[in-house]
Amino acid sequence: MVDYAEYSQARFGKMKVLVIGGDGYCGWATALYLSNKGYEVGILDNLVRRFWDMELCVETLTPIAPIQQRLKRWHELTGKTIDLFIGDITNYEFLSKALHQFEPSAIVHFGEQRSAPFSMIDREHAVMTQVNNVVGTLNLLYAMKEDFPDCHLVKLGTMGEYGTPNIDIEEGYITIEHNGRKDTLPYPKQPGSMYHLSKVHDSHNIHFGCRIWGLRATDLNQGVVYGVLTEETGMDELLINRLDYDGVFGTALNRFCIQAAVGHPLTVYGKGGQTRGFLDIRDTVRCVDLAIANPANSGEFRVFNQFTEQFSVSDLALMVEKASHAMDLTVEVKHLDNPRIEREEHYYNAKNTNLLDLGLQPHYLSDSLLDSLLNFAIQYKHRVDESQILPKVKWHR
Repeated sequence: MVDYAEYSQARFGKMKVLVIGGDGYCGWATALYLSNKGYEVGILDNLVRRFWDMELCVETLTPIAPIQQRLKRWHELTGKTIDLFIGDITNYEFLSKALHQFEPSAIVHFGEQRSAPFSMIDREHAVMTQVNNVVGTLNLLYAMKEDFPDCHLVKLGTMGEYGTPNIDIEEGYITIEHNGRKDTLPYPKQPGSMYHLSKVHDSHNIHFGCRIWGLRATDLNQGVVYGVLTEETGMDELLINRLDYDGVFGTALNRFCIQAAVGHPLTVYGKGGQTRGFLDIRDTVRCVDLAIANPANSGEFRVFNQFTEQFSVSDLALMVEKASHAMDLTVEVKHLDNPRIEREEHYYNAKNTNLLDLGLQPHYLSDSLLDSLLNFAIQYKHRVDESQILPKVKWHR
């Protein structure tokens, strides 16, 4: 197996990776990780995630410094510089200019609105999500087609594209026999929100760009990510990552940990049988690195299911309850009417072998729940706004 990063560095000097959305949760941890590994890294971000916090009157549990201050501290600690491009990729002129200035060998694309509840607030938020995500990715594909055809796109997808089918979920493709004929086709998609629907559109558009224009891309269909600490974000509080717990951007696991820390009942939506794939933020950054180091071929649209474990919502609540008792926290589990339209009991068996075959060594939730979540929840519980914990957005039939 060829390490593309080492090959590129030997031939061209440092490999250059542009992280779009590098001020966000996954993007920030990834940018620092790649920089620490020796890649030449640029961050491109419109900083809109910070604006959405203000719009919703919420704050991440952990205090997040301005991006310029974060990058300055990173340089002070490591001597490494990360270039910064502030702008919106729905603006093609800005995007093209930034790409020509940085000239990346690989592009890691996290630059999308990533919350299902946010996309379901109303028509305006649904349209904004679709335009931001689909148009931004289309602009990127055209920019690559025109001027960077050999650049490798590593795009963050989501396991939510698949929905919850009553058959095993394959990695991107499924072989079908029909009326005596056989073909391998993209796996059927059943998104459950306007956000997830936008990611399906992205996948189709990227697949088109690879088939028709000969681009190379890896779609990382990521599960639910948890954790605050990576080696890099733990170097200094100015480098700390987000921990969202509110009803719009917070995950169920984050919400449960914050509820345990402040003595609030753990709020399970509906029956709690909703099952999804999960992974540690330390595995997210490693998966991206593995995809960059082992790039797709020209014309190839490659799909990796990026998760390490599967849990139901009730599983998570029980795990947090058990870990909380070990820390002498008193918690109870409470079931709420589900604000979403989703199956609350279903079959779920997704494949995830591609990244493991490339060398991913997973972290497991049972080993990191206290260190990476509950301890942070307790440390920063003075920042918790309990009025933001319960759901405020409902899926209406």
